[in-house]
Amino acid sequence: MAYEHITVEREGPVTRVTMNRPQRRNALSLAHLRELLQALREVGESDARAVVLAGNGPAFSAGHDFADMAGADLVAMRELLWTCTDLMDTMQRIPQVVVARVHAVATAAGCQLVATADLAVAAESARFAAPGGKGGWFCTTPMVAIGRTISRKHALELALTGDDIDAATALEWGLVNAVVPPEQLDEEVQKWCEEILEKSPTAISIAKRSFNADSDNIAGIGALGMQALSLYYDTDESKEGVKAFREKRKPEFRKYYK
Repeated sequence: MAYEHITVEREGPVTRVTMNRPQRRNALSLAHLRELLQALREVGESDARAVVLAGNGPAFSAGHDFADMAGADLVAMRELLWTCTDLMDTMQRIPQVVVARVHAVATAAGCQLVATADLAVAAESARFAAPGGKGGWFCTTPMVAIGRTISRKHALELALTGDDIDAATALEWGLVNAVVPPEQLDEEVQKWCEEILEKSPTAISIAKRSFNADSDNIAGIGALGMQALSLYYDTDESKEGVKAFREKRKPEFRKYYK
């Protein structure tokens, strides 16, 4: 099918899915999420052996699209977050190995994509963050995947401070598998794909599904996080955070303190 927000290219046994909203820093609008979900479902039913998830432009993905969310009611927010949760669950359920190619910043749900991927290769220029608290939210759903991938203390550091980390720190913490200079990123991604292609397809599929055998539990935790996040969206603090983000200023949360 034709896509507006992504591109899908098949190169032999590898399918490359590229987020292609550079003007919005690959922010994950509902339409964007639906296209990613559809593409991965189609790949999952194909004879492809691996999936490379990439981003085009100045960011890998800036997470959810605040412009898309502004003014949305609770029903619309739940649909957005359910679709995102479904996407992450699908990434883990398809038999192909998903390799995230992270060339630049990955924040919030963008960082969740990296954490959910089976493998992740980053350029030295990449940065990672879960800055929901700075914008009046808490990265509840991204932290399910991030907290499963890195240590509890490091996950909470990302979530509670909202500060970003560089690629070297992401490698040290276990968020990515390899870090290389930007000009070597495609070569490194190809190397990891070739490692996968040398193995038995059945063995790889069984290994992934066995490792993710608790994915139903993770999906359940993600659903709880989604409910919490959608309910928080309706608070004054959340509305202030979204408004401040759009006005390019710091949110004023202290006025909501009791």
